[in-house]
Amino acid sequence: MKTLFSPNAQPRPLVFTSMVVAQVALLLLLWLFYPMQLFPSLGEVVRSLGDLVTTQGLIPELWASMTTALQALAVATVLALAISYLTALPFFRPIAYAASKMRYLTLTGLTFFMALMVSSGHQVKLSVLIFGATVYLVTGMTSVILTTTQEEMDHVRTLGMGEWRSFYEVVVLGKLDEMLEVVRQNFAIIWTMITLVETLYQSEGGIGLLLYKQNRYLHLDGVLAIQLVILATGAAQDYVFVLLRRVFFPYSQLGAA
Repeated sequence: MKTLFSPNAQPRPLVFTSMVVAQVALLLLLWLFYPMQLFPSLGEVVRSLGDLVTTQGLIPELWASMTTALQALAVATVLALAISYLTALPFFRPIAYAASKMRYLTLTGLTFFMALMVSSGHQVKLSVLIFGATVYLVTGMTSVILTTTQEEMDHVRTLGMGEWRSFYEVVVLGKLDEMLEVVRQNFAIIWTMITLVETLYQSEGGIGLLLYKQNRYLHLDGVLAIQLVILATGAAQDYVFVLLRRVFFPYSQLGAA
């Protein structure tokens, strides 16, 4: 118990899990017995969730959004890695700098230009999501590359490696775990954008469109139920990325112990 209230303490996994479960249970009990007038009650949200699943196709809509999000993430990750790694060459550094600054652009105006360049609503959605994710990924990935120290590069040079081989060993291979962490952190960007693009291009449905309909007709219990589903989905995907990092890059946990 003392470790839970000590700065920088590392409680045992079982203790930490028990604490999280207890806090979630407490919040649910407060929501159940002392609901806020601004929000629907827990019972209303649960009933709405059941209706969304059984009659309004929540699961297929969630799957449609998830597949679109994963497609966008895969393409954006490849593009961002290519742009970030090219910063090794001074000629390409302005491109990475410009890409990172484009994260300030609003997507509302960009959808029109995307629609002119591609032929279908699905391609427009993917293009918008890929653009939005890429500019954030480039920002994070270039920051990881910039953490490379001169000592790290000098060490591999002393082993007789050339500049390209040194870059490959230290930056590309040596920082793959950190790149995966950047991808994990920025996957949420796609989920925040997907509700917008699915509202604009409704032909393929998606959880964003379902959320829009609930919001339009002031079904606050349905809105909250969908938001909780999105939150749970994002948390599960976050855990998958953490698990992948532990499996493929176990050395990344050495400094966290």
